[in-house]
Amino acid sequence: MEIGRDGGRENPALPGDNAEHGTLPARFPDRGVRAVCRALAALWWLLGLRRAAALLRHYVSATGAPYSVDARALLDLPPVREAVVTQLAHWRAEALARGVPGTHPADSGWRDIRISRRDSTDWWLALRGLQYRLTGTIVLARDGSARADCRLSVHKHWKFDRGGSECGVPFTPFARLHETGLAREFTVLGECAGLRGEEPPRVMSSRGSFVIPPASEG
Repeated sequence: MEIGRDGGRENPALPGDNAEHGTLPARFPDRGVRAVCRALAALWWLLGLRRAAALLRHYVSATGAPYSVDARALLDLPPVREAVVTQLAHWRAEALARGVPGTHPADSGWRDIRISRRDSTDWWLALRGLQYRLTGTIVLARDGSARADCRLSVHKHWKFDRGGSECGVPFTPFARLHETGLAREFTVLGECAGLRGEEPPRVMSSRGSFVIPPASEG
């Protein structure tokens, strides 16, 4: 039985109320909103908000193609790093509770992370939130020490939720771009392998630490 699945989802997708792509007629105001998005993406790029600019530009390109992000860079964000550390602590604690030395498969399932402006303005504008999943193994030694080796996967269905808002800005006009075919929702994906966590014998209640190796080791 896998360790760590309690509370995680099998499917990362979250339900939404937006209409299907291209099912509503495009109107003049919709084309104005698309022009605003293009101008905003250009402004963000000039301000150094490159990730946010690239993702908004991808939305209005209307290709719907998957978009890859650097999951290793996301680990610099406190909520992402904290989520990984917490899950590894849960894995170690569960392995110790089972009390069976050896290698145990582990899987967190898909879980949610919220990114705030305080964490990173660029990532906040780019994603606002995402789903993550840790998969790998936890090795429990006979002396009570544990070592985790895992892969971080991130996922987001990039869209503006009809009826939603952020900082007083309503999302419905931007959601209409997808619904009218002037833009298209897409999937954001990223992976980072080679995350490792270790903990000394009989200190399983501590969160311990995890190591992010250089890219050449991933």
